[in-house]
Amino acid sequence: MERDEEAANNTVPDIRLQQQRSSIPSFLFIIFMLFMLTNHNGDEFLARNHYQDALQSLNNQLSNFTAWMNGTESNFTLPARHPATSSLVRSFMTFDPRLGSSQSYFSNITGFVRGDVDFHNITPPSLASEHTPWTHYAQSLMSDTNMTELTDKTGSWNWTASDKISWSVLVRAPTDLKNIAMVHGRIDLADARTSQEMRLDFEGVQFLANGSIYGFVEPSGHHIDIRYLPAIVPDALQNATAHAIEPELVSRINKVKAMIDAGIIDQETAEEDSASPGCGFELYAQIEPSMISEELMQELEEELQRPTGKHTVEFPKLSLNGVLLSKECGILYRLHNTEGLRSQTFFRKVTTYAGLSALFYLALLILLSRQMERCRTPAGISRVSLWTFLTQAIVDAVSFAGHITFAILANGRPSLSLVAPAFLACVLFAYESQFAILINQIQAPEDAVAPPIIPPPQSAPVVLESTPAATIPQAAPVQPSPPPTRPTNPSFFSLLLQHLQSDPQARIWMGMFFFLTFIVRVIVSPSLALLFVASMYSLFWLPQIVRSARRRRSSALSVEYLVGTSICRLYFALYFLSCPKNVLDVEQRRWVYYLTFFVMLQVLVVFLQQHLGPTFFLPDSFTTAPIHDYHPPLPLSTSDPEAPDHSLGDCAICMESIYADDQKLRQPVTGGLLHKVSARRNYSLAPCHHLFHTECLEKWLAIKVGYRKHVRRQLTNNTPAEHLSAMSPAAPATVAFPITS
Repeated sequence: MERDEEAANNTVPDIRLQQQRSSIPSFLFIIFMLFMLTNHNGDEFLARNHYQDALQSLNNQLSNFTAWMNGTESNFTLPARHPATSSLVRSFMTFDPRLGSSQSYFSNITGFVRGDVDFHNITPPSLASEHTPWTHYAQSLMSDTNMTELTDKTGSWNWTASDKISWSVLVRAPTDLKNIAMVHGRIDLADARTSQEMRLDFEGVQFLANGSIYGFVEPSGHHIDIRYLPAIVPDALQNATAHAIEPELVSRINKVKAMIDAGIIDQETAEEDSASPGCGFELYAQIEPSMISEELMQELEEELQRPTGKHTVEFPKLSLNGVLLSKECGILYRLHNTEGLRSQTFFRKVTTYAGLSALFYLALLILLSRQMERCRTPAGISRVSLWTFLTQAIVDAVSFAGHITFAILANGRPSLSLVAPAFLACVLFAYESQFAILINQIQAPEDAVAPPIIPPPQSAPVVLESTPAATIPQAAPVQPSPPPTRPTNPSFFSLLLQHLQSDPQARIWMGMFFFLTFIVRVIVSPSLALLFVASMYSLFWLPQIVRSARRRRSSALSVEYLVGTSICRLYFALYFLSCPKNVLDVEQRRWVYYLTFFVMLQVLVVFLQQHLGPTFFLPDSFTTAPIHDYHPPLPLSTSDPEAPDHSLGDCAICMESIYADDQKLRQPVTGGLLHKVSARRNYSLAPCHHLFHTECLEKWLAIKVGYRKHVRRQLTNNTPAEHLSAMSPAAPATVAFPITS
């Protein structure tokens, strides 16, 4: 209202004032423009055009391939196969494709295959010093290699450092073909030293009768033309492979048409044109035959696909070996020591993990609620560490994001089971964050800085009418005051900064927000994830030990909460870092056992602090109990925001307002340090974090001490029959018990 009246009385036009008031609408307009600039409408438009081009390309491939199969004129030709390729590949195979009477092959290997790879350099300079049975085959294959092009294709990836392979496989059998199936998937080559991975796409064909797999492997984003698959399979299987490719091309065309009609745009698929150069491979693999008959294998596959509860044989071990061959880069990888995990088995494992994780998170939630109930008073809250609960809240936030990401990647029935631990982790994070905020509010006066005391302005001398003009001191000439500045609307950022400075809860939530933006990076990077686990798990109870030793007071944490929380937290670290067959296939880390020992050692120290003293492990010079400061500098956030006179709150004894600045106490003080002390003498903060008037607290303590002395004296002099009457004496005399800062 005052601003409107000032604007109405001012002779300056209102245009400038209207421009100043439009800061919030301008901010909203900027947000809207940023949203329009950062949305994915342009990406979807480009992706839709890309889909149109892909559909046209698939139609051309299908027409040319169909014409080639029919023997008519076509632009498609099948490249010739090098005769040394088959001999080189067979040199690394260890499984015999021939079956016995009680053996059979897996007809569906959809799932995950993990194993080891051995790198072999088959470039001509390297083969010159190599003397192995397969060397002459490799020399014949690489005889016409252009070394300049080979160096350009290898790129910056260190192909020699890869020793692990992870292969996700999806098998889809055509409806009109029985002994052949199309295989899709993705292969990841891992660098053990840098924890980096090379992601490759795979397209191939599986022959169910002999358990052999043939396909092409290209870096992600490169187009794989499945029409060339007949060129790498044996001659007897070329015709069957060509007949399996045609329905696969038709299926892909129908899929792209359906996605365009439905408006479903997969932007990852639309990024193929931006793929970086890399090495392409040919894959030759052989499945190890299982030790069960073909009838039992068919019965097992039927039960896995459509469960009925029928008893079947135990699922046999899935293993294979193979070769990744790249003539254009001179690289050969030998696949061995592989172990397959069927998708159904993986789904059961994920569901089991989700159920156990939900139980552990439920136990953590119960333990936290019981602990919060025990230390609900200010005295109990002052004995716990803020960083202990804040660290656990951060860990639960990362766990929530990780389980949600895992559920999205699972993309099936297991994703529903992962929602339970994710939800409980989110609830646990909310409770721990709220409790950490409460701890910060209670413990804020401990580290507060005394606010500056501003002396009152000097008042001008008052001139009375009866005073002679000669005795009136002549004041200095009054300078004309500058015109009042026009009030301006504060900007959004200034208001946000002011709010963060005055509200401790806003600071904590803002800090948590900026930290949570780092969570995605932690989840994606394996090295950062391991560093995060090691650092956060080491800080669970260490801040509590330090606080108890500094305050010379034992913690308010119960043994139930200490032991139970530690066991539940360590379950996740031990499962992922010590279990060789965890759901995420994380490699074992030996240091997780040292981490477990360090966490349990912290629990033991906290337990001993409650029985042997908070400083039992420190020298005697650190065991002196500190003197409690009843007049600490209180921050502005301690004052009551609803009080019109900006008081610190109400006294817990007389229920009247408490003021940090009392003019009565300032009168005998001239200034300096005593001036600041007197400004804080009006209030007293007890060890239980209750605020009193200093005078009220002195009287109450005097009455309490005098009453105890009176009762003790009566109990000592009177007979047991008179003890009851001594418990209700008249009000004793006040005993002086001064409290000074």
